[in-house]
Amino acid sequence: MFGDILIKTHFEIKETIVTILTDSEYLIEIAKQELAAHRTVVENYIAQNPFFEVTLESYEPDPSTHPLIRRMIETANTFDIGPMSTVAGVIAESAVQKMKEAGATVAVIDNGGDIALYNNSAKPLVIGIYAGKSKVRNLGFSIDPSPEILGICTSSGTVGHSISFGISDAAIIFSKNVALADAAATALGNALKEKGAENIEKALSVIKVPGIDGAVLIEGNDIGIWGKVPTIVKANVAYDLITKGE
Repeated sequence: MFGDILIKTHFEIKETIVTILTDSEYLIEIAKQELAAHRTVVENYIAQNPFFEVTLESYEPDPSTHPLIRRMIETANTFDIGPMSTVAGVIAESAVQKMKEAGATVAVIDNGGDIALYNNSAKPLVIGIYAGKSKVRNLGFSIDPSPEILGICTSSGTVGHSISFGISDAAIIFSKNVALADAAATALGNALKEKGAENIEKALSVIKVPGIDGAVLIEGNDIGIWGKVPTIVKANVAYDLITKGE
């Protein structure tokens, strides 16, 4: 999906299962170190505050804790959902930011369908769309080069193990704030309770907040699009290589 000139590797640390794509082995190691370090931050906070891990509603802000934890709480509270809804996105973004600072031209981390992407190369990258049993297949988003990190986060009521109270096959969010994209994808997925194009339009209204660039909501053969979304192109999506995590 990304081309043959980049290095791709699979990395697992406990429940965190990611695919890393970048320019060099050196940057791969930086990503692994950053992913492990920020996962430890979350684990340590949960050990002292177990409710943080299980709540599905807004969490009381904690100004005394690590900036990563504060960001998770503040971002999830935007949609009145639990802070763990942001964990994959915020950890992926932290690692991509470190890779960018280390000189990466391309840095992509797919954390179980929540993607932080930096593409400052000369050509677009294509990110495949995976919507489970939906007939929306072999399509992708063409992501133009940019000096900014982009979040492309997905939630689903029919794919994967993450909690969703909706029926969407794919609720996809685009934002330069990856944690916000992660939380918004959860909120969008939760909002679609019934089939039909009119219900898709209604669900999309819940994520129209500052910082969200665009969204795509897929259920069965129906697709809803809101805001600014990258160009959709044909793509040879290798579904067996999709990162599958929590």
